[in-house]
Amino acid sequence: MGQDQTKQQIEKGLHLYQSNQTEKALRVWMRVLEKSADPAGRFRVLGCLITAHAEMGRYKDMLKFAVVQIDTARELEDPDYLTESYLNLARSNEKLCEFQKTISYCKTCLNMQGTTVSLQLNGQVSLSMGNAFLGLSIFQKALECFEKALRYAHNNDDKMLECRVCCSLGNFYAQIKDYEKALFFPCKAAELVNDYGKGWSLKYRAMSQYHMAVAYRKLGRLADAMDCCEESMKIALQHGDRPLQALCLLCFADIHRSRKDVQTAFPRYDSSMSIMTEIGNRLGLIQVLLGVTKCWMIQKELDKALESIEKAQELAEGLGNKLGLLKLHCLCERIYRTKGQQRELRDHVVKFHECVEEMELYCGMCGESIGEKNNQLQALPCSHFFHLKCLQTDGTRGCPNCRRLSVKPGYV
Repeated sequence: MGQDQTKQQIEKGLHLYQSNQTEKALRVWMRVLEKSADPAGRFRVLGCLITAHAEMGRYKDMLKFAVVQIDTARELEDPDYLTESYLNLARSNEKLCEFQKTISYCKTCLNMQGTTVSLQLNGQVSLSMGNAFLGLSIFQKALECFEKALRYAHNNDDKMLECRVCCSLGNFYAQIKDYEKALFFPCKAAELVNDYGKGWSLKYRAMSQYHMAVAYRKLGRLADAMDCCEESMKIALQHGDRPLQALCLLCFADIHRSRKDVQTAFPRYDSSMSIMTEIGNRLGLIQVLLGVTKCWMIQKELDKALESIEKAQELAEGLGNKLGLLKLHCLCERIYRTKGQQRELRDHVVKFHECVEEMELYCGMCGESIGEKNNQLQALPCSHFFHLKCLQTDGTRGCPNCRRLSVKPGYV
């Protein structure tokens, strides 16, 4: 298969894919991969296969094609191709929750920079790295990466990237419980879709609606949450987007749990868990198990709640997801307090405070915790964040966290 024929077949596959004929598109692209003698064409078709498998939630296949793409990039001996292939390898590992590997591959990408095309990928690299740091609950570095990605998006007038970063920032602020910002950023993403997204994939609309649903639920606006989640789910079903279907099912379950409708929540959690397990989203599984635990606690089935916690703890420890561990210690504290088991209670109180210290989830000005309840937060240029009211009261005389880190212990 020559260069022109390769190009035609790739375009044919893209047309089929955009028409929701995914399996036919995959067959066309696989034929190109088998028969094409053009390395640049093979590289491009591998990119199409990586994107398609990412959207279907076939993350192991995504990783497999990313590895093949790196070999093709080396054959082409072009730094732009190599940077793009390492970015795809980073994104594949991010989807599989291999966050340390993601960070390592992202750093490799950034070290390769030099040409114009490579520099345009910097924003996507920073976004992927930010998502990985967020998965590890390293909040300052996650925010730093998201802000870099946003700067690249603005400098390159890349509205698609800006939309994706806004969704990640919504997720970031939802996790540390600044629900005003958790809603602001996905609303900004939805505005970008409305203003610029005429030719974009509907996945951008679905993504922004899902993150809005999460924020609305946390704010107690359950009817708004349900409306946004239903719109997101509709698009996810139309496009066979399994990862987003799993997240929407989790959100539906959380909404029902917030209404104390446990019997409706349980089957939604089960369905979400099934897809999360199938696609390998272990971070999502932790969230599902946290929701299931809270349902058992509503029903006062404390031993069943502890069983769910045990499964979630194993996953959180395996991933290095510190915020998940903190939430689990908090739930254990409540359960053992109810049971009157003082030794276990004390053990989880100690572990809870260790997690808070490790993640720096406290305001460096007032010393009170961050992420315990809904609070307006503000980040300084160094990406350390504080209660907004503390910054307004004390002013900005430099970052107390950075000052504390710069004080080295002396030798006796």
